[in-house]
Amino acid sequence: MSSPLALAGVEWSLGLSLALSYLLGSVPFGWLMAKLIRGVDIRTVGSGNIGATNAMRVLGKPLGLVAFLCDFGKGFAPAYFVGRQTGDDSTAMVLCAAAAVCGHVWPIFLRFKGGKAVATGLGGIVAIDPVVALIAGGIWFVVLMCTRFVALASLAMGITFPVAAYLRMDGRFYGWDFVAGTGVLCALILVRHRTNITRMLAGEESRSRMGFGGKHKDSKDD
Repeated sequence: MSSPLALAGVEWSLGLSLALSYLLGSVPFGWLMAKLIRGVDIRTVGSGNIGATNAMRVLGKPLGLVAFLCDFGKGFAPAYFVGRQTGDDSTAMVLCAAAAVCGHVWPIFLRFKGGKAVATGLGGIVAIDPVVALIAGGIWFVVLMCTRFVALASLAMGITFPVAAYLRMDGRFYGWDFVAGTGVLCALILVRHRTNITRMLAGEESRSRMGFGGKHKDSKDD
């Protein structure tokens, strides 16, 4: 099957794929949905973050889930399609997923002030190795169930990414490129959640009831 670039008569290049990945990652779906549906700037309500968790607070769970899937897709699509173009070249897939994450965190359309990399990074990892994503997602769910801290669950998932990637590495599909990429993603997630870490250490982080019924608190956990 021909790739979308081939059908459009465009010769594929890694540089072009990286640029398109960054631009797709820069599309602020949570911000757009809040603006179009509620008429509010999502950066001025809730946690002030453009990501899916804050979109869920502002828009409600169903639309928040749509925002999550859109952010997830921003990471999945570039890695998946460049994999189709290159015969599953893991380095190219990692680089394009990283470009999409950079777009989400530093979006050109919002003056380079974006989200926290979790959903978009998860999407890229699913495209490269779904098992790593499944392991990390399981950790996220367990930590959220036990603590009700979305930020802590996201941090635990971020830390699990490179550990699971290393344990899964066998050289047949990917090597240190993916492990390094997940390590950078882990570091980025930790840095983007530094204010949450400070609040948790001070005992000031609000617990979220997201996904467990009722309205969740107006916390700043993501």
